[in-house]
Amino acid sequence: MTQTLGKTAWIKAEATQAVLAALIAVGGPDCVRFVGGCVRNALIGKVIDDIDLATTLTPPEVVAALEQAGLKAIPTGIEHGTVTALSAGKTFEITTLRKDVETDGRHALVAFTKDWAEDAARRDFTMNALYADRDGAVFDPTGRGYQDALAGRLVFVGDADTRIAEDYLRILRYFRFLAWYGKGQPDAAALAACAAGRARLADCSAERVNKEVLKLLGADDPRPALRLMAASGVLGQVLPQALGLTALERLVAIEDEQLFENDPLLRLAALLPQTAEAGEAVGRSLRLSNAQRERLAAALGIQPRLVSFMSPREARRALYALGKACFRDRVKLAWAHSDRPATTPQWRGLIALGEGWSVPTFPLTGKDVVAAGVPAGPLVGQALKEVEDWWIDSDFIMDGLSLIERLKAVVQGLAY
Repeated sequence: MTQTLGKTAWIKAEATQAVLAALIAVGGPDCVRFVGGCVRNALIGKVIDDIDLATTLTPPEVVAALEQAGLKAIPTGIEHGTVTALSAGKTFEITTLRKDVETDGRHALVAFTKDWAEDAARRDFTMNALYADRDGAVFDPTGRGYQDALAGRLVFVGDADTRIAEDYLRILRYFRFLAWYGKGQPDAAALAACAAGRARLADCSAERVNKEVLKLLGADDPRPALRLMAASGVLGQVLPQALGLTALERLVAIEDEQLFENDPLLRLAALLPQTAEAGEAVGRSLRLSNAQRERLAAALGIQPRLVSFMSPREARRALYALGKACFRDRVKLAWAHSDRPATTPQWRGLIALGEGWSVPTFPLTGKDVVAAGVPAGPLVGQALKEVEDWWIDSDFIMDGLSLIERLKAVVQGLAY
């Protein structure tokens, strides 16, 4: 019996139909099929973020077909058979059917083919080796991808060791897909192959590793997959600084209970020692972006120390020192490291205070200090710092007269 997709509004969309029509005009009705994630997600009722297509046309033929139809063709990976089509502002990745000629665990030399089964045989998991035509009819060359997708069974196509040896990053992809789509007991052969090949993850580029790790941590509940990663030794291989899963487990529970958004980078921080140095080291080893590295290091800093029983005044001081974003990160991490559920209202109150308080700007400048009689130079900064410290201790008093009087007292006490 032919299996079909459910709702296919994404197929019927004008942008999608334009790309299909362009390719079919050159290669005929059977030259193109949807493939991978869009088919899998349509089957299981998940959101479809990207639409990928597989085709028997060669990359030059794809480019020519798109341009002939007035669509933009972008050669994003043409040496590997991939062309990106731009239709009505939406991108579609189109890849020529391929078979592996040679692999080294990081890169693959491929040859183009017109055989759909050969293309399916080189894919990672059975649930990703699914195709669908323009009418939504599903093609399942492995013979089990359809049922595996519905059941949440993550199984490598063919022999697990062979698939992993073709690209060792598939070890991390296994745990990432397990976190997002897995149900029930994991496949024993897949887990054994991941554990056996974990040392070769050191050969994968840090950029590819960090993308997989952060995508995994972005799942609604990555905890079961992370437990398996830890037990198999894979987590220790890619993140040797990880102390354990306790804080991460609590953070995910807090996000779920308090309706916070999933935060992959903060979840990464929850796996690490609470030191800025640890954050900087992991940021370098995973080659995170500068913004990610800075946020990770700041979130893992320990001063000022945050505790659930902070007074509002103490919390405002910390907010002023850290800024709203870092304060929120630090509160969540401190909450996750706390083992006292009864403190939940206090932690939630600190977050609410951080969201509701407008962090003030210190109202004096160096010009005010010079106007008060301090000559330009290092004493200006010293005077400004002393007044700012007093202002913070006074809980950010905004009385201009009091600030000027304090400035005058500080100026009188300076030796110049």
